[in-house]
Amino acid sequence: MPLTSPLRSSPPASAGLAGAIERFLLSPWSLLLAVLLAFVLSSYSVPLTDIDEGAFSEATREMLARGNLVSPTLNGAARHDKPILIYWAQAASVTLFGQNEFGFRLPSIVAALLWMWALFRFARRHGDLRTALVATLVMALSLQVGIIAKAAIADALLNLFICLALFGVYDYFRAGQEGKTNAENRRLLLTTYAVLGLGFLTKGPVAVMFPLLIGSLFFVSAGAWRPWLRALLFWPGWLLFLAIVVPWHVMVYIDQGDAFFRGFYLKHNLDRYTSTFEGHGGNYLYYVAVLPFVLLPFTGWLLAILGRLGAGLRAARAATPEQLFERFLILWFGVVFIFFSFSNTQLPHYLMYGCTPLFILLARHRLEQERRWLAFAPVILFGLLVAFLPNILEFAASRNSRPFEGIILAGLTSGFGGAARWWLAAFAGLLVVLALWRRLPVWQGLVVAGLLQALVVFAIIFPQAVAVTQGPVRAAGLLARQSGETVVAYKILQPSFSVYRQAITPSRPPLAGETVLTRVDRLAEVERELAPLRLEEIYRQGFIVLAHVVAAAP
Repeated sequence: MPLTSPLRSSPPASAGLAGAIERFLLSPWSLLLAVLLAFVLSSYSVPLTDIDEGAFSEATREMLARGNLVSPTLNGAARHDKPILIYWAQAASVTLFGQNEFGFRLPSIVAALLWMWALFRFARRHGDLRTALVATLVMALSLQVGIIAKAAIADALLNLFICLALFGVYDYFRAGQEGKTNAENRRLLLTTYAVLGLGFLTKGPVAVMFPLLIGSLFFVSAGAWRPWLRALLFWPGWLLFLAIVVPWHVMVYIDQGDAFFRGFYLKHNLDRYTSTFEGHGGNYLYYVAVLPFVLLPFTGWLLAILGRLGAGLRAARAATPEQLFERFLILWFGVVFIFFSFSNTQLPHYLMYGCTPLFILLARHRLEQERRWLAFAPVILFGLLVAFLPNILEFAASRNSRPFEGIILAGLTSGFGGAARWWLAAFAGLLVVLALWRRLPVWQGLVVAGLLQALVVFAIIFPQAVAVTQGPVRAAGLLARQSGETVVAYKILQPSFSVYRQAITPSRPPLAGETVLTRVDRLAEVERELAPLRLEEIYRQGFIVLAHVVAAAP
């Protein structure tokens, strides 16, 4: 059935501009615009960000340069942060499109698009076309989704596989309820086990743990533990899973022994949950504070419908299909939220593993009683924060006394001055107009706010901020690539520099005749360590310095 046919046959609820907005939002064109703004805009031009994008991209570049597609390295040292699939995806992309920002980010964009399509199909199977369309719009325009969809990291790919696996779990439950044939159930299970294997190759046990844990809780709560037990004991599925996962693990063991197993499974999984990594830990209320920013501009919408979401959990085992569906969605979000709230390493994007069911719940309850100001309050506050961002940066710069932070703040203050200041103020004003426009339903106003938010964040805020923090790194890397000289990094971690330089950059004190990459505020420290040698600057921009190490003047 064509996507547009039911929509064209349904007249809008209102005429005039409000009706035109409704017709647009309930058409495929709104999805296309959302994708262009949230997933594509600036992905091809903004420099790679450090540390994560730079680290993934440099590991992929080194893999191709070494001709070793089994064991990723970062600046020549083994990298055990993630399994292999994201590196293979990036390697394929840059082989086709070149080692540039778009080439490294394309796998995430494609994964986000497939994630959207899978969400649309799932919501359509268990709901109606309009609900599926609105859920997909909400997903695409949520702030954190837009960030990871254009980032050269593993998270968009992982979210795709977690969602596909959990969609398969619920489809298997419904197939049992509807008396589907054994052949259909077998096909569902094989597909789900294959997705679990691909997720495992993307980020390890987390891709399997959540589908199994959420599925167990849901099936038992619905009194369907026997079909779930059959699914867990489905040996062809496990054979398929092992066929996907084991070959690379054997190859990496042959290549480097048990180093990956100790580094990834013990350090980056077990230790990451029980210990605080890189200062990212561990407060029980962390995700209570993070969720509003992750879901912007739809945070208030969730608060407005929160009281209506408990029926599926409260219902007995003989609940209706609608109640069971909402129970599954709520359990999915709740398990992820609780699990990471007790983790000792916490990052905002971890919560994304549980946000897809929220997109569906928001769409399902979009037509219920509206609490307009509660729904709009968080995004208006965000708009005001954005509008006053230039003033906040100016105030912070005036109070700062540290050289490094002073350089960053000065660059940001300059970047958000001039025309940018007025665009940010206009964004806040338009959000207030949407809140006051009562002829426009809440969900439509918030989706329009999401389109405006994507435009402002990814056309103004994100490019300006990254230009200050990463622009000098890219320029220095390209300059060092042209010179072809030996470059070392001194007390600075910017792996994207190696990507742009197209060469490994070891971290150590420089020697005579070499070039050193360092921060402006560490120049004096380098010079003291090198005495009687001295530094001859060849590049300085923002906080980045490139300098030759030369003999002292006679």
